[in-house]
Amino acid sequence: MLSLTSRLFSTYKRPLRVLGIETSCDDTSAAIVTSDREILAEVVKGQQELHEPMGGIVPTLASKGHSRNLPWVICETLDRASLRIDDIDVVAVTRGPGLPPCLPVGLNAAKTLAAVAKKPLIGVHHMEAHALTARLTNHPAPEFPFMTLLISGGHTLLLTANEIGNYNELGSTLDNAVGEAIDKTARMLQLDWIKGRRGGPGAALEEAAKRGDPARFSPYLSVPMLQRNKSTISFSFSGLKSSIGRLVEIEKKVDVTQQQDVDDMAAAFQLVCIQHIEQKLTLALELELKVNKKPLSSLVVSGGVASNQFFRSRLEALAASYHLPLICPPPVLCTDNGVMIAWAGLERYQAGLMDDYTITTLPKWPLESLKYRNTD
Repeated sequence: MLSLTSRLFSTYKRPLRVLGIETSCDDTSAAIVTSDREILAEVVKGQQELHEPMGGIVPTLASKGHSRNLPWVICETLDRASLRIDDIDVVAVTRGPGLPPCLPVGLNAAKTLAAVAKKPLIGVHHMEAHALTARLTNHPAPEFPFMTLLISGGHTLLLTANEIGNYNELGSTLDNAVGEAIDKTARMLQLDWIKGRRGGPGAALEEAAKRGDPARFSPYLSVPMLQRNKSTISFSFSGLKSSIGRLVEIEKKVDVTQQQDVDDMAAAFQLVCIQHIEQKLTLALELELKVNKKPLSSLVVSGGVASNQFFRSRLEALAASYHLPLICPPPVLCTDNGVMIAWAGLERYQAGLMDDYTITTLPKWPLESLKYRNTD
């Protein structure tokens, strides 16, 4: 008897084509990816000009930007692939988590396209998409199970990926995500955002840190509270962010009009961040490899902060100490993009995990809950 996956594939004589749509934050993106791991087209429309003057992402402005940009983004993606919507086999879209005003723009467009064209619909978990991107970009793809560190503006999440839709959460942040702390520190240091797709406040802080000396200010930065707890795998970045605010705004130890002060503080902040991540990641690796005897194949790091080259170099050394390869998607695919949504949709479709046209957004959506949904 044919398996469900075999039955799904039985009507196709060519690689499957999946349209992925992403509107969870500020970038409007769409892409078409095939089951033979080819990216046929990708279009990203950013909104830096809307949000930089505001000092950060404004959800209502982002939603209006998506409403303006998404029709063109989808049409341009199809045009670049020389395809029509009838040539698409599956429509995938970010269902959550994400900004509540932004998610419905993409989901409603995807539901309408899928329903009119009579195509299967896949509502994708944004963080699962980040976790699975390396299975598209890395050759060979990382085998399950693997450990995944997802670091972005909205999330700091450490988990073990057992299979599609089956994840064990090992630790997350109890307050600010590391990317949020990076962005707010860049704002306190009055750094100009770097333009372009891999730009923004985080990229600006990374560039400043390359010129700085972390030893100058790191003694003044508070060690994250949870770093003193040697058994808890959760993260905390709010105290670190607050200590920078104190040094800049109250004690005036950092003069943001002096480039060297800014660069040295950026370097110190970045160093303390990665040291905190390294400590908690070490606890997780010890737990999974030595206590739980999990045969981990690799350490996968994804999310917007994973494009930081300093973080990558430090995490690569840590993974090597446990005889694991570090696998990261290309930096351009670490930030939010339609490619990862299309690929996650494809992986879920191949596993027989499809959705009704009636699904709604899930702005808060625990990743571990996917395993229970998969058994429904």
